[in-house]
Amino acid sequence: MTENPVHPARSDAQSWTGAAAILFDLDGVLTPTAVVHEHAWQELFDGFLRSAPDAQPYRESDYFDHIDGKPRFDGVRDFLASRNIVLPEGPLDDDPGNDTVHGLGNRKNKVFNDIVAAGGVRPYEGSVRFIEAALARGLKLAVVSSSRNAPAVLKAAGLSGHFPVVVDGTVAVAEGLPGKPSPATYEYAARLLGLPSEACVVVEDAVSGVQAGSAGTFHSVIGVDRGAGRQTLLDAGASLVVYDLAELL
Repeated sequence: MTENPVHPARSDAQSWTGAAAILFDLDGVLTPTAVVHEHAWQELFDGFLRSAPDAQPYRESDYFDHIDGKPRFDGVRDFLASRNIVLPEGPLDDDPGNDTVHGLGNRKNKVFNDIVAAGGVRPYEGSVRFIEAALARGLKLAVVSSSRNAPAVLKAAGLSGHFPVVVDGTVAVAEGLPGKPSPATYEYAARLLGLPSEACVVVEDAVSGVQAGSAGTFHSVIGVDRGAGRQTLLDAGASLVVYDLAELL
């Protein structure tokens, strides 16, 4: 198999030279759980749309167009809006069996957790090597994820000990931080590390996450192409796009 090349907008050396910290997205960057999220969303909406026969069926592209990288309930809202479907919000802890925004989001979360519990989580080998190299250089590390499951996924993947700062969906709600594509969660992680945004590299695989990094004043934004598309990530504001973080070593 031919190895995928690096396609930089700036050199790989520039992408983290002079940085003091790296802020990682989780799903699709450190762990292949983005694929699990895709499957969980498809299962959710395939089932839900059976009760809305006039709506267009769920397509693979819907994940990247409306859901990827966003807080869970925003993903529900944006997908439903794409089908001109309006549902009541329901309480935040609504029963997963209810057809409300929060009910559907909680149903998706249950599907995701069931898949993870059955199969476990193995991190990307290249990402683990990159983490080790970053630590060897003395860089600080944080995870910034829209998922409320980030701590559990990090623990399942054996990565928890590397990240003293985790800003996930639960933290964002508690602190009143808007989700990606706002840079707010990444900026908050930088503050928790005691660093200015300009000293931090953002690493993302989702368009909304790259947009979040680009909207801030970060050192650089490294895009990891796990399916969104190299040019799409560059257009969203990535400084550099790779297929695997080991390409930067």
